[in-house]
Amino acid sequence: MVIKKITKGTEIAISVLNEVGVLAKVTSFLVNHGVNIQAISGIATPVGEAAELVFVTDNNYTAIEALDEHGYKISENGILIVELENNPGALKNISEILAQSEININYLYATTCSKGCPTKIILSTSDNAHAIDALKSR
Repeated sequence: MVIKKITKGTEIAISVLNEVGVLAKVTSFLVNHGVNIQAISGIATPVGEAAELVFVTDNNYTAIEALDEHGYKISENGILIVELENNPGALKNISEILAQSEININYLYATTCSKGCPTKIILSTSDNAHAIDALKSR
């Protein structure tokens, strides 16, 4: 496993009403302010109930301003962004290292492409600082 880069980051989470077009509306607010989404996760609920969208962006300050303008309740959470070669077993290797270091993965999501670019694993762990040390030491 080749880890290319590990960084601490901050994701933005917003609560939305699960309805047709909500993702298009929210992403329009961001693109209209020049914000690029680098990773995204959505947690669905039955239609008409609250759902959650979680973003890693290239400009959280502007993203928060844009979402706040439209009345969204925003929270920020500390995360790790782990970039690695896009090969079979990458997630297995990371999860084994963290387990051996007794670090719990609270949640994760990822981005990937077919070839030539790194996979980005977005992690929230029980101890992000310790997780960085554990991953860098392998």
